[in-house]
Amino acid sequence: MKSLKFPTAHTVLFIIAALVALLTWVLPSGEYDRLSYSEEANEFLRTGKSEGKFPASQETLDEFGIKIPLENFTSGSIWKPIGIPGTYHKTVSKPQGFLAFFQAPLKGIIESIDIILFVLILGGMIGVVHSTHAFDSGVASLSNLLKGKEFWLIIIVTCLMAAGGTTFGLSEETIAFYPILVPVFLAAGYDAIVALSCIFIGSSIGGLGGTTNPFSVIIASDAAGINWLLGVNGRLIMLISGTLICLWYILRYAKRVKGNPELSVIYDQKEEIEAAFLNKKGREIKHLTLKQKIILVIFTSCFVLMIYGVSSLDWWFLEMTTIFFVGAVLIGIVGQVGEKKFVRAFVSGANDLLSVALIIGIARGITVLMENGQVSDTLLDAGSGLVSDMPKGVFINMLYFVYMGLSLFIPSSSGMAVLTMPIFAPLADVVGIGREMIVNTYIYGQGLLAFINPTSMILASLTMINVGFNKWLKFVWPLVLILALLSMLFLTAGVYLS
Repeated sequence: MKSLKFPTAHTVLFIIAALVALLTWVLPSGEYDRLSYSEEANEFLRTGKSEGKFPASQETLDEFGIKIPLENFTSGSIWKPIGIPGTYHKTVSKPQGFLAFFQAPLKGIIESIDIILFVLILGGMIGVVHSTHAFDSGVASLSNLLKGKEFWLIIIVTCLMAAGGTTFGLSEETIAFYPILVPVFLAAGYDAIVALSCIFIGSSIGGLGGTTNPFSVIIASDAAGINWLLGVNGRLIMLISGTLICLWYILRYAKRVKGNPELSVIYDQKEEIEAAFLNKKGREIKHLTLKQKIILVIFTSCFVLMIYGVSSLDWWFLEMTTIFFVGAVLIGIVGQVGEKKFVRAFVSGANDLLSVALIIGIARGITVLMENGQVSDTLLDAGSGLVSDMPKGVFINMLYFVYMGLSLFIPSSSGMAVLTMPIFAPLADVVGIGREMIVNTYIYGQGLLAFINPTSMILASLTMINVGFNKWLKFVWPLVLILALLSMLFLTAGVYLS
């Protein structure tokens, strides 16, 4: 029994994909009719069991029971087809067989190629920086600077990640921070779990307490037909409370493992991880040279520019990838890295993150199976029927669990918002609560599951530090339980006090 080991992240995702494929053989296929807006023709297009073209007017939306202002469509806030309430119908069964199962990860890679390319180019730039030894010298200097004040590193990084998560949905972009921050945390005397926690838990609690996140809060509010500022006070209190709890949890663990490394949940990997991130070849680390300082400034500036572009300039993965590609070239020039050495370093760095890139594609493949098998709407219809006739206190908490369940199959925050809000938001009117509570329930439910959701970013993040999913679960499950109880308390209080 001792020889049995927890499977890799890739295998975990393949197991989930296999279960989803089997699910398409058990669950009936079905879908809601969809309504989309055509800007060119200025009209609504209905597809599904009933098809047709309709005037782009509020009367059309009212007729279909979609209580969303017309300007949310015409302004481009809602750009995906939305489900029309009450139109769910069964379709011809589309079970996903062996061929579909094996094609799903390949299709997932194709559909997420922008994220994958971002990860590989980032890895290439990191490889070039490593070739200049700027990281090693920089980490040594920073660890000397932080002696006796290492706990501030935890507070600052966690709060910055939470700020990014709550404002502009910092998630996939966090992959870029592991190579630079993990060595700093290790040099400060912590383990890699502390570094992972500050980055991943920080961004995740920011997502759970989303305030201005355009990919969850604003899209969901638009799809629910309300102003995104409704419910923001509750989400802000949730953000502050959740962040304080997460900081307490991380600092408590960090203090324990710093004083007694044997208590680390990954103590058996201590030497392996330190060899991977700290001074790989055992060479003597020298003080930072002027050239290395300039390289680190360029490296850091790429992240600052990325964050500014995403939050203020509507940049996305093409622009972010371009930043790191240009950054790699500039670092090669400043570091006087020869052409052959540059190519070798770039390819080696990209190869180091190839495993992460594949995980992202495989996870997207699970969604492909769901969509092709047409069982997403079946699960949505079942969830809607489950919670529709309950007292509002029970209703909101049951919907919370429904959202957590749906998030396992639909990890995209914007996809979940557009898919579910037109169906679930009208239930608020029936139960007698504000629609902002449905939006908050969606944010809290999906946000909480993100801490442990294999189809979200956690497996890719764990692969960055070569830690197994089982060890992460062992570390994080008490925190998840605390945050779940806190979310349920806030939701219950919200429906009775609003």
